Amino acid sequence: MLIPREIIDDIRARNDIVDVIGMYVNLKRAGSNYNGLCPYHSEKTPSFTVFPGTQSFYCFGCGAGGDVITFTMKSENLDYVGAIEFLAKKSGISIPQSAAEQQGGMSRNRVFQMNLEAAKYFRSCLFDEKLGSDGLRYLVEQRRLPMTIIKRFGLGFAPDSFWSLTNHMTRLGFTEDELIAGFLGGKSKKSGKIYDYFRNRVIFPIIDTSGNVIAFGGRVMDDSKPKYLNSSDTPGFKKSKNLFALNYAKNHCSERLILCEGYMDVIALHAAGIENAVATLGTALTQEQARMMAKYTKQVIISYDSDEAGQRAAARAISMLSDVGLDVKILKMKEAKDPDEYIKKFGVENFKRLIGESRTGFEYKIENVIAKYDITLSENKIKAAGELCDYISGVSSSVERDVYTSSVASRLSLSFDSLKNDVERLRRKKLNEYKAKTFNNMKMSAMGIGDRTNPDAAKNIRAAAAEEAIIGLLLIFDEYRDAIMNEKISLSSDDFLSDFHRRVFEKIMQLHADDGGFSFSLLGEYFVPDEMGRIQGIEQKRRALTQNGYDVLYQCVQSLKNEKNSTDSDDGISEIERLLENKRKKMQNQ
Repeated sequence: MLIPREIIDDIRARNDIVDVIGMYVNLKRAGSNYNGLCPYHSEKTPSFTVFPGTQSFYCFGCGAGGDVITFTMKSENLDYVGAIEFLAKKSGISIPQSAAEQQGGMSRNRVFQMNLEAAKYFRSCLFDEKLGSDGLRYLVEQRRLPMTIIKRFGLGFAPDSFWSLTNHMTRLGFTEDELIAGFLGGKSKKSGKIYDYFRNRVIFPIIDTSGNVIAFGGRVMDDSKPKYLNSSDTPGFKKSKNLFALNYAKNHCSERLILCEGYMDVIALHAAGIENAVATLGTALTQEQARMMAKYTKQVIISYDSDEAGQRAAARAISMLSDVGLDVKILKMKEAKDPDEYIKKFGVENFKRLIGESRTGFEYKIENVIAKYDITLSENKIKAAGELCDYISGVSSSVERDVYTSSVASRLSLSFDSLKNDVERLRRKKLNEYKAKTFNNMKMSAMGIGDRTNPDAAKNIRAAAAEEAIIGLLLIFDEYRDAIMNEKISLSSDDFLSDFHRRVFEKIMQLHADDGGFSFSLLGEYFVPDEMGRIQGIEQKRRALTQNGYDVLYQCVQSLKNEKNSTDSDDGISEIERLLENKRKKMQNQ
């Protein structure tokens, strides 16, 4: 085991799962458990459950599940060792030597140490008259940033050299492989020599909410492409799960966040005293970033560039942010393409006034649609009405649908009743399509088709069902593991037909044989979070059943052995289809 068992047990004991998850999810007590909206998929009805008794969680909607370590892995984008280190630091537990260091790999902490030294170097270059004059001139004269803001954001400069940073970092003891893994250096295909990844660029350090320098962005000083260069994903950074300046904005955004497109827009707003601004990191908004914002605020104001690309991105972001329960508004700027330019032209007070005049997502939609069509023409009015009715049909609240329908009727001079009928017709159509899709997914799932975690399940459904039952029982009952260990029940990994279930069985029995005995958390060292979710789902399904006696285990083992030797081609599909047909009829009657 890479980290001593007693340390992992201590970390779990000091990090109660309800307390940890409660920092990310608004949990409400439901009997002896807690429910909340899942942080890993969009939902309006809570399907995410935390079980204090077993210190585990499971989402009955998307299948995410595990313990406090698995949750930390998924929520903080960490590997198993990184999650343990994260929780250890949080609870004041010291880990003598990280697993990654023991194996000679690169730990997350090592990435942070390296980035911090790189940030210090870039900063020193910016204030070096010989090396950084172009960068400082750009920030102070062209962008008009005060020195306090330049220093607060730790801005720096990468000299126009192929080896400036890499030479400095190797002198500090960082290896070429580490610099490449951390995206500070690249390797030349021609010469095989390492070179600086960032050259002749103003540097924007990206800092997480814990104060770690996790990555960098760089803006070029000449006409080179790309204009902005960003770190790729590293052992300490994933761009889809981080936001620029959230480390500062999180202290000023309980009511709202302002979402910008780029680093300079955010920095300009912070310089103007508007400290609740963040930006994505060179990519379109992701679901992970939307859920991250939902942890900190109630409302997001989208302040994207006024060009066509910016407006397309805003339309996409509205849907994504709304899906995670955020109130979304759009900032409309005239005579300026972005917040930085607007503030320079018209001042910060006028920009604050614009914030107060932000439009709702629906207002943004209706204005865009009406601007797109010449509604004096009947055929265009019909097209505009159709597009808006389709939008309204996706709104869950009947009150909101009526308000939006009334607004469209007024703007297009159409009958409210006619539009409402169209909205409800489209809504019924979408509901039927959803039910059909759900039923098809249930059928595919039951037959193991499209199952990425356990693709072998589709090859023998009955065997997979028996294996799942066996694993569920072994996860819950020590005595059943003993029965197999002591050969009271004859079962080995060779009896399993699916590779995933075989691996789970092997690790359960291996851990059971160790001195400390079996612990669910220790599985996280061998299985990725999606697999841990599947394992947790197997356990929850088993716990929900009343018949979990020794005879059930014995029958499942015999069934599995029979399937291994069977030549029956039906494979239980007929029975599955019969059960699914019953479910389909129930869904139709809802």
